[in-house]
Amino acid sequence: MEYKDYYQTLGVKKTATEDEIKKAYRKLVRKYHPDVSKEPDAQKKTQELNEAYGVLGDTEKRAAYDELGQGHHYRAGQEFRPPPDWSRTYGAGDFSGNGFGNGGAGAGTSDFFADLFAHLGGRRRAAPSRGEDSHASIAIDLADSYQGATRHITLTVQEHDAHNRIVTRERTLSVNIPKGVTAGQQLRLSGQGQPGVAGPGDLYLELQFTPDARYRVDGRDVYETVPVAPWEAALGAEINLPTPSGKVTVTVPAGSQAGRKLRLRGRGIPGNPAGDLYLLLEVVLPPADSAKARELYQAMARELAFNPRGG
Repeated sequence: MEYKDYYQTLGVKKTATEDEIKKAYRKLVRKYHPDVSKEPDAQKKTQELNEAYGVLGDTEKRAAYDELGQGHHYRAGQEFRPPPDWSRTYGAGDFSGNGFGNGGAGAGTSDFFADLFAHLGGRRRAAPSRGEDSHASIAIDLADSYQGATRHITLTVQEHDAHNRIVTRERTLSVNIPKGVTAGQQLRLSGQGQPGVAGPGDLYLELQFTPDARYRVDGRDVYETVPVAPWEAALGAEINLPTPSGKVTVTVPAGSQAGRKLRLRGRGIPGNPAGDLYLLLEVVLPPADSAKARELYQAMARELAFNPRGG
């Protein structure tokens, strides 16, 4: 039988990485696919590409194939016979399954392929490769994590048309945002990745929160800045304020200082367990922009023996 140089078939070097082999195979199989190619031998060429990738795309079969060629320097088309000790060397592994060896080499495979892997005990043929996974980011509001939401996103994708030309088009997807998602979490959309011989890959969406000056998120805990008046901080007060989970009424303890932290258990991002919501008090001074306001500040300065730098 004739020796098959699978590296030559895919147009790659013998030192090619797995990724380089995969890319070369995908490029050529798109070019010669019978549905798009006008080449008279497109069907045969596609079978040769599948056969070559079935070996070089599999770590164990590639190692066995490389070992076979070491020291012999076989060339494509050269007369070939497997070494007599081939079965003992490579026949001990688990090569059971359908598709290879002993008359089961699969339609369109060469005698070289069938005989070689018959000596390997009939290893199952590698499945055609699926498309690569795609990755993208999506920004959501913090409230979406509390309640869940549906968002529509538009992606720009490249694909091959019927004439094997690369075309760019926009694709709009409806994405369900589950309740309780966190920043950096990925959503997997099955079958929405790059196209491939055995079907498309998946699309992974990394979630990020839209920046909001009111909130800071740490895991499932949420920090909210709450402005309070000086008298609310000094005397104590009940205040109403919005939070990502809805409005709440909070008691500001008397004598609170700027930066004081109030903890609302379980009011953070939902989960098991849910996070907490921390309210950071920020004392806001009224402006001295009127005669009355200046008079009040002057009265405080006279009546209150207060030095903020006095320890």
